[in-house]
Amino acid sequence: MKISILLPYKENFAPNYAGAVSLFVNDITEESFFKNSTFIFGNTNSKIKLSKNYINLNLKKKVFQSTSKLYINSFLKFNKKINADLVEVHNRPNYINLIKKSFKNKLILYFHNDPLTMNGSRSIKERIDLLNNVDKIIFNSRWSQKRFFIGLPNDDELLSQKTSVCYQSSSKVKIDFKKKEKTISFVGKLNRAKGYDIFGEAIIKILNKHNDWTAKVIGDEPREKLIYNHKRLKLLGFKNNNYILNELKKISVSVICSRWDEPFGRTSLEAASRGSAVIISDKGGLPETTKDAIILNPLSSSNLFKTID
Repeated sequence: MKISILLPYKENFAPNYAGAVSLFVNDITEESFFKNSTFIFGNTNSKIKLSKNYINLNLKKKVFQSTSKLYINSFLKFNKKINADLVEVHNRPNYINLIKKSFKNKLILYFHNDPLTMNGSRSIKERIDLLNNVDKIIFNSRWSQKRFFIGLPNDDELLSQKTSVCYQSSSKVKIDFKKKEKTISFVGKLNRAKGYDIFGEAIIKILNKHNDWTAKVIGDEPREKLIYNHKRLKLLGFKNNNYILNELKKISVSVICSRWDEPFGRTSLEAASRGSAVIISDKGGLPETTKDAIILNPLSSSNLFKTID
């Protein structure tokens, strides 16, 4: 079977700045029985790609020309040559109608974000149209699946027919707990939505109280400046996924204290897979990432301090 996977436009399918969508697609392709007949399409300026299966769609955009239409048309030309049996569209419900006009084989839509915040699935009509126009809709959490069906009639019947949940995953590794360090981590965008201010305020107090512990922060945020400094707080900037996974093997406590509703929460999953004690907020799909996390309630820096302490 030939499979064509279409990433969101400008999704960076590259090891130097790959997001959750790219990592998920790369992981499932590597494990697929159809790996050698799967083609991943996207648009990135990066010279190094995550996979040899990747085909870059270079666009020559003109003034007032729709980027989405241009992107889809470029994809359809390649896909016609491949003659794919199945097309997977990731995280762009607004692409479906454009593809459906020319592609008559199996069509699957993956949601990696809240459907009610995305172009092409905000309204009830748009979501009903999606159910009628695709063969399967796959969500990365039960939380996002439930969000899709808000306001829809006969949701139980539609749910069983057309949708499924496919969680993100992490590789299995043997953890040597003797090599764990007295280190607390925060991985993600350094902004208020991710709760970095909550972490920052709490971690300074923790480091002042516990002289034998350190903290590591992995991530960046060019649009929002939240500055926290301590001689045992290491700010490492953005790092690729392999680096993060190796660091998590040594980290003892991982904090994922998002304010916004995380559609899933890959950081929490990966921290748990590497043997970290995980502290999370009860937002979106985060509680679905591990059965053994400590959930912050209320979500505040004072409560995070008490929990870590």
